[in-house]
Amino acid sequence: MKLITLRILSGAAILACSFLAQADDLPPPQLSDPIPVGPQVKVGKLANGLTYYIQQNGRPEKKLELRLVVKAGSILEDEDQQGLAHFTEHMAFNGSTHFKRNELVSYLQSIGVKFGADLNAYTSFDETVYILPIPTDKQETVDKGFQVLEDWAHGLSFNDADIDSERGIVLEELRLGKGVDDRMNKVVLPKVLNGSRYAQRMPIGKEDIIKGFKYDAIKRFYRDWYRPDLMAVVVVGDIEPAAAQRLIEQHFAHLKNPAHPRPRTYATIPERQDSEGIVFTDKEVSANTVYIRYPIQILPEERTFGDYRQKLVENLYSFILSQRMFELTQQANPPFLQGGSGMNKIVRGYRSYGAGAVLGKGGVTPAINALVQEDQRARQYGFSASEVERAKKGMLRNYERMYNEREKSDSGGYAAEYIRNFLENESIPGIAAEYRYVNQLLPSISVDEVNAAVRAAIPDNQSKLVIYSGIDKPGIVQPEADDLVSTASAAEKITVKPMEDKVYATQLMPNPPKAGSIVSEKFNARIGTTELTLSNGVKVVLKPTDFNNDQVILGGLRYGGWSLLPDSDVFAAQYASSIVGQMGVLNYTPNDLVKVLAGKSVSSTANVSSLNESVGGVSGSSDVEAMLQLVYLQMTQPRKDAAIYTAYVDRQRELAQNNLARPESVFYDTVTATLYNNSPRVLRAARPADFDQLGLDRVLDIYNSRLSSARDFTFFIVGSFDVQKIKPLIANYIASLPVGEIPVAFKDEGVRPIKGVVKKEVHAGSEPKSTISLSFTGEVEYSRAARMRLQALVEVMNIKLIETLREKMGAMYSGGMSGSMSRIPYGNYTINANLPCAPENVDKVLAATFAEIEKLKRDGVDEADLNKVKASWIKGYRKGLRENGYWMASLQNAFFNNNNPEDILAYESRVNALTTADLKEAAQRYFDTNNYLQVVLYPEK
Repeated sequence: MKLITLRILSGAAILACSFLAQADDLPPPQLSDPIPVGPQVKVGKLANGLTYYIQQNGRPEKKLELRLVVKAGSILEDEDQQGLAHFTEHMAFNGSTHFKRNELVSYLQSIGVKFGADLNAYTSFDETVYILPIPTDKQETVDKGFQVLEDWAHGLSFNDADIDSERGIVLEELRLGKGVDDRMNKVVLPKVLNGSRYAQRMPIGKEDIIKGFKYDAIKRFYRDWYRPDLMAVVVVGDIEPAAAQRLIEQHFAHLKNPAHPRPRTYATIPERQDSEGIVFTDKEVSANTVYIRYPIQILPEERTFGDYRQKLVENLYSFILSQRMFELTQQANPPFLQGGSGMNKIVRGYRSYGAGAVLGKGGVTPAINALVQEDQRARQYGFSASEVERAKKGMLRNYERMYNEREKSDSGGYAAEYIRNFLENESIPGIAAEYRYVNQLLPSISVDEVNAAVRAAIPDNQSKLVIYSGIDKPGIVQPEADDLVSTASAAEKITVKPMEDKVYATQLMPNPPKAGSIVSEKFNARIGTTELTLSNGVKVVLKPTDFNNDQVILGGLRYGGWSLLPDSDVFAAQYASSIVGQMGVLNYTPNDLVKVLAGKSVSSTANVSSLNESVGGVSGSSDVEAMLQLVYLQMTQPRKDAAIYTAYVDRQRELAQNNLARPESVFYDTVTATLYNNSPRVLRAARPADFDQLGLDRVLDIYNSRLSSARDFTFFIVGSFDVQKIKPLIANYIASLPVGEIPVAFKDEGVRPIKGVVKKEVHAGSEPKSTISLSFTGEVEYSRAARMRLQALVEVMNIKLIETLREKMGAMYSGGMSGSMSRIPYGNYTINANLPCAPENVDKVLAATFAEIEKLKRDGVDEADLNKVKASWIKGYRKGLRENGYWMASLQNAFFNNNNPEDILAYESRVNALTTADLKEAAQRYFDTNNYLQVVLYPEK
């Protein structure tokens, strides 16, 4: 075993070891020294004050991530501008110096950039960020990308008509955010933010101002705050740095700051002097919660190596605390369903220690007691040496993984890092340097130091804000606000004992199973896969890649599932995998497994679904053996734990109490129930009484009946491994799986959607919100070509719905269609539309949607729209060809749909072969207006 483990060391791990050897020769950093900017990025500043970041990065190939970051958000709005920082962001897509209204979105779609999924922006309290990913295969496209950023920076048109047209869209976004969370925020946020300006400047703004602001108000915001000294341009991707710098200078060096700029100050949050309790109740609350927020404090900036080291200390104690809190939920009668505590950022420059929980059947008092007492236990007694050592191992492995992937990491992640540097002064030394720093600094962090830090962080006898949020319905006794504070204060005085330190194994499986063997091997040169047939009949398809240096993905599939079980077992089968997964393997609880596997990057799951069984896993390259061991144990030795089972079922039952509290939950449950005629075999929102059907032994029996035998399984392994080195591990852990005689074919359960035109209304919720659901379904002869035509049709429909419902009518902020086609259990298709809107606009939205459908059926699609879909798909495909996850999904889909896996390579040609005639025929075939379900959500009458 030890020899195998040593041989499986990947090139990435060897490289990391070599790096560490070099790092040992370097002196550790002086804690008082500032953290330098790493060589991977060029950071500069133009004469006008605009900051820029440039990094050349080849992942993904031929793609560039562009960002315009503006240190201007809702906090800077004048009284007549509330909501206009966000409105300005919207106007960036509605006309500028070089793009008329809607031209920008149409152009970007034509080069494969999807609106929303790729092209996007966000506005927060203190910043607005514009996100533009573009292909780099043509210089013209790159040049135009920088032109777009320049237009956003100083060239927005703000035509009166365009502003008025956009009001409706922003009001729909505001409407979409209404509901119980919005109502709670209006009560709670002024208290959480201690009455500061932040509580008065929510980014979405005020409805009356959005409806009626004067045109100059938004232009004034743009003039005052969109200026180069408050801006950064971030360029990361497949571009020469010198070329990127020339384009930045060309497009941004001539921008000018106002002659008399308004000072850019940051709002302050006053200290809370007194403790206070808040009780918020609402009939749409879906889970009862409690949150304790202690005094807000200044968030230290990370400028020196001492600051960096302190952050490592905080991360160590945060991880250990989270493990302890999770362990409390594993008891037979847990004090809460979910809980945690720690130091959290509130807004820019401020943080606070807080503790919160989702309440169980015991209510608020045991939850507060447990949260406070667990914190007090850590504060008074600290952590054990073994806890700190395991946390260190996990941290080191995480940094090692990031270091190994430093040349295979996506540009978007680097761009986000540089945005944080500009906005919050987060250090950017680069992962190569950080890996060295962590290896030099972490060993010197002592248990006493971690314990001193957690003792200083956890408040004791300080002012606090205690917030309870609960459902308002008959029979529920709500706590009093004063009682919340007194309960939390009393909990601080309860005597606690130190945590008992347990000794855990250092290996998951000290004794491996008796190995099987590999009986045949077949290599596919076209797609680079090796198919193994094992001595137990199981097949394994191997796809080694160089897409990542430290990632291996595993997936396994077989037909069957709960389709083979009677109706009476379906509910238990739906929960069986989750319940068994919660109980662990061998003698290890899930929390034990985290400790046993400390220092390894590994996870796996096993699942029983409707028509199949599956296993999945992911690991680092040096942790493949641990992943395969975990898979083996999940299939052969799942753990039985009555306490964890009871805690899980009680948790689900408690959550189910309020499952249908939200109007959206009632709505979608009604859609599912109506579409499938209340079939007991279709997943729906669980009711508390449903859990009476469960029993520990029956759940285990169902799980074992499908997963204790690997008969007819096909496993796929994709990632950074060597085929010859992984074969012995496959023989040890997959070829040794038992293959008892069980049914290995799915059964058509006879579940079919309703026929004809069915219309239904759901009245739920108090806010003036509606949602339209349309479902077109039918039987079809499945083929890969037919599936592609259906998906292309849906994509084109989404383009038309955005143009019509959003841009022309202003009746919708977001929404659209999705479609699928399946081969099993019978050839079938589904097209679903989800269209949120105002109640008074339901009929207009329905009429416009069906008009677009009829237009496609009658006239077909525009060639330009089809080309936009093709461009987006091909861009995604080319990116996916260099991703392990894409290959895993494609190989499994080929297995599931009985396709030739080599056809993965022909995807682009199939896309290019699509014609407008294909989609016109698809529209006529799949949009059957004599057979659809229409369900509309309205507010309660």
